[in-house]
Amino acid sequence: MEEAKPKVEIEHEEADGRGAFFVARQGVRLAEMTYSRTGPDHVIIDHTEVHDALRGLGVARRLLDTAVAWARETKTKVSATCPYAHAQFEKDPSIRDVLA
Repeated sequence: MEEAKPKVEIEHEEADGRGAFFVARQGVRLAEMTYSRTGPDHVIIDHTEVHDALRGLGVARRLLDTAVAWARETKTKVSATCPYAHAQFEKDPSIRDVLA
């Protein structure tokens, strides 16, 4: 039997050239991956943070996977200055198609 993981809903917002994929509970962000838009079809992922309450649940990777799916859907190219995102792109060739 599979171990039950807590339901984590990832939301997305973007305004004024900045955006984030995030997990919020009761109005408090417990995890987020932020980016800056450098053009109509390019963003730079610059920060990833996960609150201790969600550590070990794969939330950071789920944020990245959501960002990659969004990039594919919107035909947006991605660069990463965030150490976590950069390391994941280095490790996983299956998500490199969105790299600028």
